[in-house]
Amino acid sequence: MKNVDAPNLEDLVVSYPKGATVFSEGDPGQDMFIIQEGQVEIVATRGPREVRLAVLEEGDFFGEMAVLEDLPRTASARTLTPCQLLRIDRHTFDQLIRHNPEIAVRMLRKLCHRLRSLPPQLLEAPATTEQRSLAAKPGHAFLLHLASQTRFPLDEQEENGIGRRDPVTGLAPLVDLGPVDPQKTTSRRHATLFFRDGQWYLREEVGVRNGTFVNGRRLQTGEAHPISSGDRLRFGLVELEFHTG
Repeated sequence: MKNVDAPNLEDLVVSYPKGATVFSEGDPGQDMFIIQEGQVEIVATRGPREVRLAVLEEGDFFGEMAVLEDLPRTASARTLTPCQLLRIDRHTFDQLIRHNPEIAVRMLRKLCHRLRSLPPQLLEAPATTEQRSLAAKPGHAFLLHLASQTRFPLDEQEENGIGRRDPVTGLAPLVDLGPVDPQKTTSRRHATLFFRDGQWYLREEVGVRNGTFVNGRRLQTGEAHPISSGDRLRFGLVELEFHTG
């Protein structure tokens, strides 16, 4: 597999004055931040008032949910002092964790801390493993597995996750390639297919090991690549064709 050079972090530094808003609650998010210098407060709206959730300092990070889950911001971030922040998008984050696994370990520790802080009744709630089932309908988009001729229907109204079921968490993507990937070359959360403004797009997710390809071209992590009916897609060693009807 092609080696990926480590990102030059100096090129990612963004300066903010004291009192600047880095992002606001509800904003769409595509990047995270690591504090190089200064302090940042994280605040959220709770009913009629604003609540401070945390004060972060050098070496801390925030906004990671936008990189990992493509979710709107759940809180606002403001600078308490002049700050130097590293702005990291999905592609850069993917390279960063390959060359600096400590970042991924620290995120896991942060997640564990958040889980320990949850009320016991939430921790004891049973996980849902139900997966929606889509029937292939004429005119609807689908992926065709070339070797077995298996069809995987797609939903224009949703983001169609592609990967393999995770037996530990019980989570399964809408397009579960596990049955056609005996060598396990696809990642648990490998890629996403979505329909926007009349066009289908394919995006590789963070942490994929064996690559995502469109007509032989490897995608960069986080890149939303337009695809058309008849395109050949490959996830690891699993080859499929994309069709719109």
